[in-house]
Amino acid sequence: MTLSADVFAPAALGPVRLRNRLVKAATFEGRTPNGEVTQQLIDFHVRTARGGVGMTTVAYCAVAPEGGIDRHQIRMRADVVPALRWLTDSVHAEGAAVSAQLGHAGPVANAASNRLPALAPSALPSPLSMRMIRSARAADLERIIAAHATAARLARDAGFDAVELHFGHNYLASAFLSPKLNRRTDSYGGSLRNRARLARGIARAVRDAVGDRIAITAKLNMDDGVSGGFWLDESLQVAQWLEADGGLDALELTAGSSLLNPMYLFTGDVPLREFSAQFPQPLRLGIRMSGNAFLRSYPYREAYLLDKALQFRDALSLPLILLGGITRKETMNLAMEQGFSFVAMARALLREPDLPNLLRDEPGHRSLCVHCNKCMPTIYRGTHCVLASEPVLTELGTPQRARAR
Repeated sequence: MTLSADVFAPAALGPVRLRNRLVKAATFEGRTPNGEVTQQLIDFHVRTARGGVGMTTVAYCAVAPEGGIDRHQIRMRADVVPALRWLTDSVHAEGAAVSAQLGHAGPVANAASNRLPALAPSALPSPLSMRMIRSARAADLERIIAAHATAARLARDAGFDAVELHFGHNYLASAFLSPKLNRRTDSYGGSLRNRARLARGIARAVRDAVGDRIAITAKLNMDDGVSGGFWLDESLQVAQWLEADGGLDALELTAGSSLLNPMYLFTGDVPLREFSAQFPQPLRLGIRMSGNAFLRSYPYREAYLLDKALQFRDALSLPLILLGGITRKETMNLAMEQGFSFVAMARALLREPDLPNLLRDEPGHRSLCVHCNKCMPTIYRGTHCVLASEPVLTELGTPQRARAR
């Protein structure tokens, strides 16, 4: 009988040695005004590293000017490398590794904020910016594949231990995988093999760019939670292709569409009132009146993505990262018993950044996160748990631009 791994034992992620198998999942921090790395962003990840995760993930790093959700996200370019090096050095000083999530928002991008047209597999109206989204040309896709490779090299130069490629949530690569959003008739549309061409091309280009010097993971949708969208049978095949291509060291499994059905990923309470309050009138009223069509309700349960993820565990030998409502030590033990190599947490770490240390020292500890999801709307002013005794911004104060030492 083979004993399952201990979630708090050291583990290898490709060429990187992590002190344990706990990963802080990528969640937009809301601490990069105009795309600048700030001391508040650094403090956010230092606090998580100090709390005991094996690796924290910086989100979201766009690979192209039009590829951010809005202009307040980091875009990987040479002039941000010194400040990012400060961030990685600070996290390493706490004993944790650090990953950069790389991607292109595609149809999820706010063209009005970016002042550049958003891109999608096929032209469609944006429910986010109320503008038309342009169909990406083949030349755009070649540029974006190359931009991922450049961004990975910059992440390596900035001291990151890993990069995570964003193939989920109907961002650009995920949108190409979706038969609902991808209605192309060229070599990037139609068959699943064609729709997977962009994601596979990105993974190969990134591996060619950085070799085995840093770890490469990808976040892949198991399904979009949207009628006519990407579903498990196709996702399993894409995961097998990605494994066979040899570009990845691990795969993080996710679900849902930031464009069409975000609560499918989060589950739990729907913070409609708090979310609508972030927008001016009349948009605020419109969200209050019709927001339930976009922010649908799904009951929360511990490890709510596990059942789907087990199908991937059975079909792959690639290391897998289990995501989705993991807050208890016994759930982590179950993930290890079922053959997952790592587990990822997000919202629970906003409430208790030191949750890993607490679970290590007191295995019976129960997370204080109540899955109210009121942290979701705080991305516009610094992502934090609204129930924490001292909100993050009270501690961090006015944002200050990080300066290289």
